[in-house]
Amino acid sequence: MKIAGGPAGDERRQFRRHDLEQQAVMIERCDAQKGKRLPLGRIVDISTGGIRVRAARQAVHPDQQIRVRLELPPFAGICPFVDTSNGQPAPKREWIGWMTVSRVMSMGDNQCEIAGRLMDMEEMDRGMLGLYLSTQPLAA
Repeated sequence: MKIAGGPAGDERRQFRRHDLEQQAVMIERCDAQKGKRLPLGRIVDISTGGIRVRAARQAVHPDQQIRVRLELPPFAGICPFVDTSNGQPAPKREWIGWMTVSRVMSMGDNQCEIAGRLMDMEEMDRGMLGLYLSTQPLAA
C-alpha cells in the first residue's frame, strides 16, 4: 500500500480507519504525577496505528505526547488486546500507552478533534486490534 505522494485515488494512510463514533467509546488521559485518569474525549475513528478523538477544548498541541488508556468493548467474540504479563497470552480489553498528537482542530462550541499516533503498542496487540477492527465499519 502506498503512502502519500502516489497517483490520485491511492490510499495515503498506512492503516485503515474504522468508525467508532456511534459507539460513544471514551479514551482517558493518564496523569502519572497525580495518579489520575481523566476523560480525554470520545473516539471518532481508530486504526491500528492512530486515533481521532472529539474532546472539549484543552491544552493539547501537535507533537505533544499524552499517556492514554483505551478500553474497547468485546465485539464478535474478539477482545482487542492481549495480556502477556503471566507468560500465557490472555484476552484483555484495555491498552495503556503513548499517543503522539499530530493534529488539533477546533470544532467550535468549545470542542476540538485530536488526532494522533499510537506509539508503543506491541505487535501482538496491534495484530489483535487489527482483527477486532476488521469487524467494525470503515471510516470515510
